[in-house]
Amino acid sequence: MKKLKIFLFLLISAVLLVGCSEEAGTSNAKSEDKGEITVWAHPYTDNQEKEGEMWKELIGSYEEATGVKVNFQQIPWANRDQKILTALAANNGPDVFYAIPDQMPQYAEAGMLLDLSPYMEDNDMDDFVDSSLVPTKWKDKMYGVPILQSVETFIYNVDVIKAIGEDPTKLPTTWEEFEEWAAKAKEKGYYASSFLGGGSMNGTLYPYLWQAGGEILTEDNEVMINNEAGVEAFEFINKMYKNGWIPKDSITALEHDTLWDSGKLLSIQGAGLSVSRMLGKDTFEFVIAPPLKNKKQATYGTTGMFVVPINSDNQDAAAEFIKVITSAENQRIFNRETQFIPTRESAKDIYDDQKYLAQLASYTEFTQSGVIHPEGRNIMPLIQAELQTMLEGKKTPKEAADAAAESIKGKLK
Repeated sequence: MKKLKIFLFLLISAVLLVGCSEEAGTSNAKSEDKGEITVWAHPYTDNQEKEGEMWKELIGSYEEATGVKVNFQQIPWANRDQKILTALAANNGPDVFYAIPDQMPQYAEAGMLLDLSPYMEDNDMDDFVDSSLVPTKWKDKMYGVPILQSVETFIYNVDVIKAIGEDPTKLPTTWEEFEEWAAKAKEKGYYASSFLGGGSMNGTLYPYLWQAGGEILTEDNEVMINNEAGVEAFEFINKMYKNGWIPKDSITALEHDTLWDSGKLLSIQGAGLSVSRMLGKDTFEFVIAPPLKNKKQATYGTTGMFVVPINSDNQDAAAEFIKVITSAENQRIFNRETQFIPTRESAKDIYDDQKYLAQLASYTEFTQSGVIHPEGRNIMPLIQAELQTMLEGKKTPKEAADAAAESIKGKLK
């Protein structure tokens, strides 16, 4: 993180120097050409041929409408931060690039992104799912426009539901109901669910903390992870582990696919990709449950957005590209190919004939995209370490939550 902060500092300095040189009359080859923009995005599917055709169609709709040429480049997910920052520092970066919720606040706080709010007045923003817009904003400014969402929730094995004497049409909706099913699953020799303690906090602690009515860290640097709601989430996870409702390796596990495939789990926490994987295997019948609720109904779901760097030489054309690419029709094209959920309500009709994806799409209102903060990505290992220490029996839930809070405060300093 220290290297990234130093790099961000150097980047801002470079951007300022570039701005001063241009004001002084220094020519810039890129700025002379206002008829082209460069767009960077990542691979979203395994079928690059079909994905390439998709991008030709999307870009074609923009070029035809505006007359502006698009230089599209696909960059790998690996080392994307370094590539983007290096290019922007050299004033040789894209005019539009794809960002996720834990990137945007870092870039926005560093002054690297264009505020898109003024460009969105005629963009029918009421059509966007409210939860998809939350991770695009930082300190009352809108720096991105979302094109995709996902929803992570419980998927249940129907055979196991019947084995524990429950009804697959009446799935748990609260913590209390889930606990009742979990206890019955344990009695019958099943685990109640998966828990990937070695993975992202977005799929482990955070959903339960949000369901308890809590938050981790606010925009104003208020650390809330160890308040009453936060401790309640730690306690709930600890209870699941101590009661044997989740697998023994949950402390460090990165996947529980084998247990799920072999019918040892009552449920698994999954999203659209999990559904596609299940349909491909055709092993056993499954049903999807709505996100759980304690004090609040909530779950994790990613949001993908397009942003414009502040040093783009063609800001108007870049902002217009984002508006076009995130239109309802283009979101239908993009998300039909990538199997994500559109962020426009009017575009969700692409899944009207797909039972499971339509159901997941109906839950986007309950999603939160992690901790929207410049340090959101960097506090995860600190929290994870305390959560794992608790599951190992070395700290109580309160002690783990308090230690996580102190570690976050130290990171903020």
